[in-house]
Amino acid sequence: MTAAQPLPDPATSPDAPVPALPEAPKREALYFALRNPKLLIGLGIVLAFLVTGILGPFFLSPDPNARIAPPGLPPSGEYWFGTTQFGQDIFTQFVYGIRATFLVGILGGVVAAVIGMAIGFVAGYKGGWVDEILNMITNVVLVLPTLAVLFILVAYMDSRGVMMQSFFIGLTSWPWAARAIRSQALSLSSRDFVDLARLSGVRTWKIIVRDIAPNMSSYLFMTLILLFGGAVLAAAGLDFVGLGPTDGTSLGLMMHQAVKWGALQLGVWWWFVPPGLGITAIVGSLYVMNVGLDEVFNPRLREM
Repeated sequence: MTAAQPLPDPATSPDAPVPALPEAPKREALYFALRNPKLLIGLGIVLAFLVTGILGPFFLSPDPNARIAPPGLPPSGEYWFGTTQFGQDIFTQFVYGIRATFLVGILGGVVAAVIGMAIGFVAGYKGGWVDEILNMITNVVLVLPTLAVLFILVAYMDSRGVMMQSFFIGLTSWPWAARAIRSQALSLSSRDFVDLARLSGVRTWKIIVRDIAPNMSSYLFMTLILLFGGAVLAAAGLDFVGLGPTDGTSLGLMMHQAVKWGALQLGVWWWFVPPGLGITAIVGSLYVMNVGLDEVFNPRLREM
């Protein structure tokens, strides 16, 4: 038999591999996730909308705004959601609108998450004057009226697209995430394993990525979901007032067109009800899903 090899000392070997976390917590989280009704229902609804938005356009008209039917028809077997006052198929617009809604939510949420995580992690780990400067910037952006700023920025653009809209939404919706992540990173930065890595000469970004961020993975995932839902609501608000994309369609733009052409006064309820219910269902399911994730990751909230 050979002598047992000593384990590497992190103080003298900063690049030594960190032992993998046990699989038990992961299996426990998966166990409770598969038995949490809020998470399963919310995730099921979101996935249903997502699949509809991705695959639906392949089976429908390539132009959602094409006038292909008699105007003002109520829902029927031929036109599931009826037609607009201009003979446009509302179901086709609805499916394309779901795709645009998810695209804005994902892009806007990712932009906000990247900015919020970068500022939150650096401020929480560094502390001192770095924390004060970043916290001041965060507070300034936080008190700005987000929708008003978006209205001003978007109103002066001649051509508006989903990408640009998502970028502006992400730039204005990150402060609360940065503050929340900062408080968590500030707590973790004083732990022994972080102090050990710091004394070992490990670089700042490695400590954040390897030691701090993994211990906040569940919290970061839930934050991303909330940012996604917030981006969807912000985009719907811009679209509803007529500041949405100039090329294409979205659920918010469908509601804007319905209000603009008097669908409520004419009794054409099928023009504005489907997009309104679609936005409500997507955002509501995201928040229900987030509550379910909170119960999965937080043992004190689990319903046994």
